[in-house]
Amino acid sequence: MITSAAVADELADAHRLAISGRDTYWNCLAQEYQRDSDKALSGEDFTLHIASICPSERQNFRVSLVGYLAMEFPDVDSGSHMTTANNAIASAQQDVITAFIRHKARTK
Repeated sequence: MITSAAVADELADAHRLAISGRDTYWNCLAQEYQRDSDKALSGEDFTLHIASICPSERQNFRVSLVGYLAMEFPDVDSGSHMTTANNAIASAQQDVITAFIRHKARTK
């Protein structure tokens, strides 16, 4: 019983860490979205820019999410967890890019 409680606590901690990593990465992307210097970029240039920013936050999110998924789904291969994490990162980037392009279209 103590072992399963300890495992549940570890899983909860891993989940909190993954959520924190996600939030930190999102906040970093949001700060970049709000920068005045980026407003003059084209959609294509902004896309390239977003892919290169927040490297430590992005990596922290990836590592924490893969760690959580490995604990939650130990029978799934690690490559699948990495794919899931990379897809989450790509989705976050795409959301910011979409918002940027829509905002830019409205201000023309």
